[in-house]
Amino acid sequence: MDPYKVLGVTPQTSDDDVKRAYRELARKYHPDNYVGSPLADLAETRMKEINEAYDMIMNARAGGGNSTSDAGTSSQTGSSYGSNTSSGFSAQIRDAINKGNLSLAEEMLQRSPNRNAEWYFLMGTVYFRKGWYDEARSAYMQACSMDPNNAEYRNALNMVNMGAGYGGYRPMNSMSMCDCCTTMLCMNCCCNSCCGGGGC
Repeated sequence: MDPYKVLGVTPQTSDDDVKRAYRELARKYHPDNYVGSPLADLAETRMKEINEAYDMIMNARAGGGNSTSDAGTSSQTGSSYGSNTSSGFSAQIRDAINKGNLSLAEEMLQRSPNRNAEWYFLMGTVYFRKGWYDEARSAYMQACSMDPNNAEYRNALNMVNMGAGYGGYRPMNSMSMCDCCTTMLCMNCCCNSCCGGGGC
């Protein structure tokens, strides 16, 4: 497998452009976008190839100290998404999540001492798949705070904030932020009325 061909880039492509190409492909082929679709298996296979290609390129560049190293010969662990997480470790967790093995993914994450942006993103994804939307939002916010330029992290947080569900999943109680604010205003008015505060 030529990792550059998989991502549609060349050895001369800058690191930033490689990351950009990877993120665009990841958004397009993420298996969560194909839940219940006959293309689900194909998307999962394609996403695995994309992850492996990205890891190979970034590992080779981290090991070679320049942006044009031969990505096909490196077996070192390097950076993923500009983080300090071992790319192989990150890929294993992503694979477990994609296969629905959330307990394994969570166990691996809990054992990891390196709580960086990728760690919080993956933990947020585990939380989201389990239906723990508040925890997922908190983890995604932390990931975005640590790596504000990461489009995948921002998209995940935006989807949770919009209550749209990530990749087709929808919260059991899909109250929007507007609904929440309206509820709080009503409660405040009622409290003021009952407590003699003038209320409405």
